[in-house]
Amino acid sequence: MTELRIGHLSTMYHSSFILMGTDWLEKAGIKPQWNLFGGGPAIVNALKNNEIDIGYIGLPPTMIGIDRGLKARCIAGGHVEGTVMIATAGYRTLEECNNDNILFLEQFRGLTIACPPSGSIHDVIIRNFIKEAGFEKDIEVLNYEWADMIPEAMMDGVIEVAIGTPSLAVVAERYCDAKIMVPPEKLWPDNPSYGIIASQEMIDNSHETLLKFIELHDKACQFIRKNTEEASELVADTIKMVDADFVRDMYEVSPKYSAAISENYIASTMRFVDVLHELGCISGKLMQEDIFDLRFVKELQL
Repeated sequence: MTELRIGHLSTMYHSSFILMGTDWLEKAGIKPQWNLFGGGPAIVNALKNNEIDIGYIGLPPTMIGIDRGLKARCIAGGHVEGTVMIATAGYRTLEECNNDNILFLEQFRGLTIACPPSGSIHDVIIRNFIKEAGFEKDIEVLNYEWADMIPEAMMDGVIEVAIGTPSLAVVAERYCDAKIMVPPEKLWPDNPSYGIIASQEMIDNSHETLLKFIELHDKACQFIRKNTEEASELVADTIKMVDADFVRDMYEVSPKYSAAISENYIASTMRFVDVLHELGCISGKLMQEDIFDLRFVKELQL
């Protein structure tokens, strides 16, 4: 058995929870060592410190890490459009504001938007969304090191508006009298909510292991798309903190799961380069080859 150290998040729509709940990896000769982190930036640090071999990460924190010396590449996709904006009752959705970003954000002037860790994809998207509408001096973004703390802050009345994953949207709807303000496709079309990031050492020395992992990751993504009810039950049974209805609702919020690295996935990722530079997150201009290694998905014909 080949040991594979995998960094993952509590984000339930990732294929990690399908792989945890099955013996697919073990049957392929891979012994997974699952390591839970609070956000993408923490996984980037773990990769940099050689504490893990691969990770489930949004592309922006990966790009920030690469700019700062991380030797890693995105070797597979996973999901797009995994960022949603939510708020408690009384606020108008973007659609109710005639899809006018300025009119929509005006109602949050003076408020604080809760967000997963600084440098996460959610953080970059909301800061860019606010900046483009000209509200960067009027709306504060408060980063939480663990995104799971955000619903508690909403229940306590500390926060009225937040940005985060489809999981957060379902929790907020169920327990915080909140609803989706901006759907995933409106905040940043085709945004790379997560991909599989591998250390350069793994890429150079463990080609077959990574191929096997990506193949099973793809199988898990297809399982979510094609057998949603069964996948929901499996994830709920694996986590033992939510029911299958919760997982199914989460899948429905943002249903675009794929291990492939499409042209749209790459194009959307490259749009982040200028935004990250403008926000002061990266020092220079990254090229596609700095971020992606497409050999694995091409070999698997994904």
